Amino acid sequence: MNSINRTARIAGFLYFMYIVTSFIANWFGRFVSVDASVTVNHITAHESLFRIGFVISLFSYVLFLLAAWALYVLLESVNKNMALLFLLLNLGGFAILVLSHLNLFASLLLFSGADYLKVFQPDQLQAQAILFVNLYKNGSTIAQIPYGIWLFPLGYLVFKSGFLPKILGILLIADGFGLLIYICQRFIWPSYEIISYPCLVVSFIAELGLTLWLLIIGAMEQKPASIEVG
Repeated sequence: MNSINRTARIAGFLYFMYIVTSFIANWFGRFVSVDASVTVNHITAHESLFRIGFVISLFSYVLFLLAAWALYVLLESVNKNMALLFLLLNLGGFAILVLSHLNLFASLLLFSGADYLKVFQPDQLQAQAILFVNLYKNGSTIAQIPYGIWLFPLGYLVFKSGFLPKILGILLIADGFGLLIYICQRFIWPSYEIISYPCLVVSFIAELGLTLWLLIIGAMEQKPASIEVG
C-alpha cells in the first residue's frame, strides 16, 4: 500500500507541475487562448519572453508524459492492457504537440532578420508568422484527439481501481467526451465557441480534481475492487 500511495503522489506531483508550467509558459509566450496576431505582436515586442515560454511549454509536455507513465505504473495492476493503451495515446498527443511547436518556432524565425528573408516585405513576414501560429493552434487541437481518447481508459481504470474515488473516473470519462466535442467545435463550428465552454469546465474539474487527490491524499487504503488480466 505504501508503494501504491507513493506512486500516486508522484503522479499527482508530475501532473500538478505540468499544469503550473503550462500556465507559466503561456504567461511568458502568449501563444495559448489568444489570437495569432497577439502572439506575433508579442514576438516582435518581447522575443526573449517568447523564447522562454516556448522552452517551458516543451518541458511542460514532457512532465505530462511522465505523469502518464506514473499513472501507468499506478494502474497497471487493475488492467495492464488498458493502462498501456492510455500511455500510448498520451505519447501520440505528445508527438503531435512537439511537431506543432515547430510551426510556433517558425513564426519566430521569420523575424530573425536573416538575409534570405529580405525578399519579403514586413507585412508579408507578419502574415506568414500569423499563418504559422495558426498552424500551431490547429496542430494543438488535433493533439486533443489522442489526449481526449486517453481519458476513457484512464477514467475506466480510476473507476475500477478501488483505491481512487469512482467519481473521478466518471468525471474523466465525461472529460473525454467533452474534449471530442471541443475538437468538433473548433473545426466544424469555429464561430460557436460557446459550445465548448461547458466542456472546458468539466475538463478543469476532472483533471485538477485528479491531480489534487493524487498529490494530497494519494491512494485510499483498500484493495482494488477487481483485477483483470487484459
